[in-house]
Amino acid sequence: MSAEIEEILKRYGNYPNVAGIIIVDAFAIPIKTTMEYTLTVHYAALANILLMKGSKMTQNLDASNELTALRLRTLNHEVMIVPEENFFFIVVQKPGQ
Repeated sequence: MSAEIEEILKRYGNYPNVAGIIIVDAFAIPIKTTMEYTLTVHYAALANILLMKGSKMTQNLDASNELTALRLRTLNHEVMIVPEENFFFIVVQKPGQ
C-alpha cells in the first residue's frame, strides 16, 4: 500500500493548483499529508462523513452503482475525495487556476 500512496502523492502533487493532499485510512485517521496537522484532521473527519453520506445516497438511487469520487467546490477551494479499497484520499485545490 505504501507504494500506491507514494504514487498518489507524486501524481497529484505535481499539479500547480493543488494546495494539499491527504491520505486517510479506513478509520478516518490520516496516514500521510502535505498539509498542516490540525487542518488535515479536520478535512479527514469531514470528508469521511461526506463519503459515507454520498455512498449511501448513491446506493439509494441505484443499488447496482457505487461512489467512485466526490467533488465539492467552494469559493476558496475545490475538494476531491476518492475512495479506494483500504483508504481514501483528499485533494484540495485552488479553483480557477
